[in-house]
Amino acid sequence: MPIFRLKKEEISFPNPRYAQEDGLLALGGDLSTERLLLAYMNGIFPWFNPGEEIMWWCPKKRFLIFPEEVHISRSMKKYMKKHEITLMLNRDFKDTMHRCRMMREEEGTWIGDEMEKAYFELYQKGFAFSAEAYEDGELAGGLYGVSIGKCFFGESMFSDKENGSKAALILLSKILMQYHFLFIDCQFHTEHLEHMGGRFVSWETYEKLLKEGFG
Repeated sequence: MPIFRLKKEEISFPNPRYAQEDGLLALGGDLSTERLLLAYMNGIFPWFNPGEEIMWWCPKKRFLIFPEEVHISRSMKKYMKKHEITLMLNRDFKDTMHRCRMMREEEGTWIGDEMEKAYFELYQKGFAFSAEAYEDGELAGGLYGVSIGKCFFGESMFSDKENGSKAALILLSKILMQYHFLFIDCQFHTEHLEHMGGRFVSWETYEKLLKEGFG
């Protein structure tokens, strides 16, 4: 399959099924709110090194966490009993996203100035939010992502304390269940997220979930 090139003046994407085996679908375009919303609603997301051309991805197998399936390990249960763990939504979206960026600066991060600006605009328009966990009153960790309909697309996490990001994800999943969210899209597989209950679904299943979530 060819890798498609997008035009800035045209807000469109090729059929997601044309993505490469590694998930790469297209290059170029921009990070406007309109394009980002169209991307996520079709299972597409941007992921690229700061300063380089925008790359759009759509893995054919999706790694999801279903809120009701989040796994809480024995050690995590002990930790949450030992400490007072609370969650705050949108404590400071811009700061949470920047903390995610700083955690990955040394090893390389896709979160550059352009991404921070674009996702803050999504947040301002009600299509993104952050979730922050507190341990005994102190900020422990958090995450941010895109929220459309009943679908949450996780973007990145940070931990200031050992179990901070895990606590944020666990508590967020409970809130997402209450509001009948269908899934948390992890985009790519990691062992960390697999241990927390993430699993692969087929593209056909993912497409059905998207339609249901936006219906």
